[in-house]
Amino acid sequence: REKTARPKAALPRGLRDGAGEEVRATRRMLERIAAVYESYGFEPLETPAFENTEVLGKFLPDQDRPNEGVFSLRDDDERWLSLRYDLTAPLARYVAENYDSLAKPFRRYQSGPVWRNEKPGPGRYREFMQMDADTVGTANPAADAEMCMLAADSMEALGIERGDYVIRVSSRKVLDGLREVVSAEAPISDPQWLTIMRAMDKIDRLGETGVRALLGEGRKDESGDYTKGAGLDGGAIETIMSVFEPVSEVAEKIAQLDSRLRDSEIGQAGLKELAEIQQLASSAGYGDGAVVIDPSVVRGLEYYTGPVFEAELTFETRDDKGRPVRFGSVGGGGRYDDLV
Repeated sequence: REKTARPKAALPRGLRDGAGEEVRATRRMLERIAAVYESYGFEPLETPAFENTEVLGKFLPDQDRPNEGVFSLRDDDERWLSLRYDLTAPLARYVAENYDSLAKPFRRYQSGPVWRNEKPGPGRYREFMQMDADTVGTANPAADAEMCMLAADSMEALGIERGDYVIRVSSRKVLDGLREVVSAEAPISDPQWLTIMRAMDKIDRLGETGVRALLGEGRKDESGDYTKGAGLDGGAIETIMSVFEPVSEVAEKIAQLDSRLRDSEIGQAGLKELAEIQQLASSAGYGDGAVVIDPSVVRGLEYYTGPVFEAELTFETRDDKGRPVRFGSVGGGGRYDDLV
């Protein structure tokens, strides 16, 4: 007699279940963050899980399936749809679609699951929750400073005391200035620059040696997978890595960069932005280490055009086996003037 095959009860790779107190704790966290966002005047928005794939900017014309980083399917009218991989692209679509009817600046917050069709790893899932706040329609650096203060207030609303977190701020324009400096010797293409930024963004995970390898010929990880590098020479690598050089004072770091970027107009504009953000944050009471200028902050997404920031937990805790664990970055963002 034939046996009926039964499906194995198993989660797809890179996904996880939540139950009981974990779900309640997540709900409480989101409610506390939402209360902070609303206190700053941000309004809630909800968008669908699916967007048209071309809106997400991930379509690959040379493949049958546009699945680079996103989960996609084709609907009945042969249009490609993709699960959202963040909440920013849906916001850009919503603003572009409703631009004339929205009061500016338009300030919204949103929470919800997002999906990444990527290789899962420890603490890296294919589905996870995001909580975003965005301002659309102002070029004023005060909006960037406000985002950093909002991030700080969100940390404290969750019970993380001042001194146990830091909001680190840089500017993409500073990095663009470094690109100009390096390109004076040998021009850097856009794809090459994207590889460089992604390599720099991995400094916390891979350390200086790993980033240097990715700026050069490439790197093989623990699983044996090889990642091709940016192909920079030794001098260019040293210039790029200079943003990671430790210094005791922010003023010293800014002065160091000012000398490197003296011939770069965009680099100087970035330094001016950072000085203004620091002044605003200090005046509002966040200059005691809550909001700190740190030019080594990169943020890997290519659409950022100005100030970028990361929220980092600085205290140490221990895992189930008693080993020390440092959380590092738990959030971030930046200005993206060209996306909408």
